[in-house]
Amino acid sequence: MIQRDQHLQRLTTGLAQFPVVALLGPRQVGKTTLARQLASQWKASTHLFDLEDPDDQARLSDPSFVLRPLTGLVVLDEIQTRPDLFPLLRVLADRVDMPARFLILGSAAPELLRNTAQTLAGRVMFHELDGLSLDELTPEQLDLRWLRGGFPKAFLADDMAASRNWREAFIRTYLERDLPQLGINLPALTLRRFWTMLGHYHAQSWNGSELARALGVSDKTVSRYLDILEGTFMTWRLRPWHTNLGKREVKAPKVYLADSGLLHSLLGIASEQDLLAHPKCGASWEGFALHEIIRQTGAGRDEVFFWGLHSGAELDLLVMHNGQRLGFEVKLTRSPKVTHSMRAAQQALELDHLYVVCHADGPAWPLAEGISALPLGFLQQWGANLALGNNRVVATVDTAQAAL
Repeated sequence: MIQRDQHLQRLTTGLAQFPVVALLGPRQVGKTTLARQLASQWKASTHLFDLEDPDDQARLSDPSFVLRPLTGLVVLDEIQTRPDLFPLLRVLADRVDMPARFLILGSAAPELLRNTAQTLAGRVMFHELDGLSLDELTPEQLDLRWLRGGFPKAFLADDMAASRNWREAFIRTYLERDLPQLGINLPALTLRRFWTMLGHYHAQSWNGSELARALGVSDKTVSRYLDILEGTFMTWRLRPWHTNLGKREVKAPKVYLADSGLLHSLLGIASEQDLLAHPKCGASWEGFALHEIIRQTGAGRDEVFFWGLHSGAELDLLVMHNGQRLGFEVKLTRSPKVTHSMRAAQQALELDHLYVVCHADGPAWPLAEGISALPLGFLQQWGANLALGNNRVVATVDTAQAAL
């Protein structure tokens, strides 16, 4: 079992501050395992309810009668199947003595949980659990994580065939069972076709009209499809940053599939050789790297952007956090070079530093003034030390520049 100590610490801290903590993430990403690890370390009594288990469903036929007298830690797994519990949780969270803390696990974002955020406003902390992070693995596992994705069972499968079979089963179950349980009744074949098409647009600007024409539906319909995939943690959007109204800047968001392994399954990529030969190889690496960079910096969704001009200059990721502006350009190469586009972004965005994240080994090294190459595997060693506000990476680069 892979220990996910950082997530355990955040949950423990959250439960000390809030009566309710919501652990959200896609199915099979490890939420239940993490909750059980937390329960095993909890010093007071613990109570676990799987809301998809018929026995636990029967026990909660009168939820107020069952939950009100409980003390310690109460875990409610797959909370999205029982939206009727949220008003009761609000009442229980407002008790003065707070005899119990509630850890609720869900496979959908608050927007899809039917008024969850409004019901528990001010009483709940949200924590998102996604795929295995590089700081939870060894440097030698980076390429395997990129190829297979971050779902534990897909990553830890005995071989590539077993990993592919698991991912294919996950896609089918997600479309045929998980979405209907959320009250989303769409033809599984149609949504899979849209999901696959979205894979071919991975790391590109959103063009709903083009996708709508290809599917023979309206722009509004494909936007709803995208909202569903994003609300269930299958995709994510990166917003554009606008700096100068006098320039023709890209204003549509970029769209990424959240898990590289699912992307490869939808694109029919069966092996590392297939991936390296595929036209979406660079885009796959970009999405994988950006997701990891955002996670390691600790920046919120309202602090990360991309920037681009219709004339061609662009920056893959702009992070504005803790009073700093850092830029990240992702390149699938071992020997990155400074380009005119990078210098344009550096000047236009007034970056404190620009990192060219690459597929190399070792620590960061300087490329030019204010621009450094940063191997993605190096994030494993730095982990939280790459968080903005900690200047150790910049200091390392500046020291190397001084030595030159």
